[in-house]
Amino acid sequence: MKLFRSNPWRGYAISRVFGAFFCHTKTIARSAPQTESLYHRISRAGDPRVPIVRVIDQWLEEGRDVQNSELHRFIKQLRKYRRYNQALQISEWLGEQRNHDLSPGDIAIRLDLISKVHGLEEAEKYFDSIPDTSRITIHVYGALLNCYAEHKSLDKAEATMQKMRELGFLKTSLSYNVMLKLYSQMGKTEKLDSVMQEMEKKGIDRNMFTFNIRLNAYAATSDIEGIEKLLMKMEADPEITINWNAYAVAANGYLKAGLHEKTIEMLKKAEQLVGGKTRKFAYETFLTLYAAVQNKAEVYRIWTMYGGMGKVWNSGYLCMISSLVKLDDLDGAEKILEEWESVSTFVDFRIPRVVITAYCKKGLLGKAEAYINRLKENGTEVDSITWDRLASGYHAHGQVEKAVETMKQALLTGLPGYKPNRFILAECLEYLKERGDVEAAEEILRLLGVNCLFSTGICEKLRSYIHVESPSGKKAFDHLKEDDQMEGDDQVLDGETSGVMDLKSDCGS
Repeated sequence: MKLFRSNPWRGYAISRVFGAFFCHTKTIARSAPQTESLYHRISRAGDPRVPIVRVIDQWLEEGRDVQNSELHRFIKQLRKYRRYNQALQISEWLGEQRNHDLSPGDIAIRLDLISKVHGLEEAEKYFDSIPDTSRITIHVYGALLNCYAEHKSLDKAEATMQKMRELGFLKTSLSYNVMLKLYSQMGKTEKLDSVMQEMEKKGIDRNMFTFNIRLNAYAATSDIEGIEKLLMKMEADPEITINWNAYAVAANGYLKAGLHEKTIEMLKKAEQLVGGKTRKFAYETFLTLYAAVQNKAEVYRIWTMYGGMGKVWNSGYLCMISSLVKLDDLDGAEKILEEWESVSTFVDFRIPRVVITAYCKKGLLGKAEAYINRLKENGTEVDSITWDRLASGYHAHGQVEKAVETMKQALLTGLPGYKPNRFILAECLEYLKERGDVEAAEEILRLLGVNCLFSTGICEKLRSYIHVESPSGKKAFDHLKEDDQMEGDDQVLDGETSGVMDLKSDCGS
């Protein structure tokens, strides 16, 4: 397998800040003119931990200008591709450095970003600080409702919804759909039905999004009767134009129930309705679902159709490689990976990580090591999650000492937002305790503390456990489970999430 061609991943430095900015929708570029602009400079600002506003300040110090409208566009794009921290920085810079008066829409965006970056409590503080003249608007209350829904704070979401009723803000399906989705996620079927009835009573149109939420609720519980009745109702309603996504949701419901023939039947119906700008998302969804029913021929057929669009996105490569790994077609996955490497300008580390994880899971640790070494030789910094997966591979195949060193490397890399696998981390600490290597265990705890992955109390308990036997008989993993901040992936070598199982466009975030 040829891992790299000449000048591989030449855009890696660009992607360090805007990795997700490009990886989902950026068409794989063959060539592009290099013109100087603030957009390009932000893109090239290597370390995502460096405040993005420094780039803007330097731009202005050079005598250049930037319009507020440009910064709003950056915020919009950063939000779209989940670079929430940088988007919030620019939003705050606009207010502080430009004294820019925020519109209700701007305030709503700021509220959403604070919730995502700093949590619900800080978002509530910001909401309370907004003057009534700006706060009592449908935009701001709608954003607050979204914050509560995202954090699954049901009581507060319902209270906000009631306040919006009193203010007369519930005139469209938008806020109702937020509550429908929340009730669906939390399994509140009766309340979901109640919202649907309220919408019907008020004459508020129930669009395809509304019906798809209802379908998702049925699919989540494998309620086949509910799926079929609702589909019949949608198909019979002349005011509803059913789309491919509805059948894909139904296919997912049949899949969860183990009805693979019905899953394929729904996918065939969905395929007939694909068109326009949704084809990319549709094909990525089909790849994932066909892989889930172990239908390799259909996976390759859909991949051919995807390539026929003339554009291949990183998210498509990720879905295809993940699908082939699930089908145990590692040779096929390697070939698609090689194709991606030959055309990739902007690195999306999730793509090679799928194959590295598969190597580790199959015990092909030599291949995983060779791939990672090749990355390093070409100047590519291996990220924390990939080191974590390699550590899991070493542990699974009895090479615990290597697992310890690799876990340490994962922590040293310090990818923002990275949280180590608790099970592997605990096993590493247990191994060091048994060997009496307190110094190495202390170093791991120090690195975890630096990256704020532990509460102080849990860190101290682990430190005490490393030095002396716990009187309660608790092991390292028992202490880790007590920490609310520690929500790492406890699945060992689970591979990438290639999921449009929930029918989201992010294939494998």
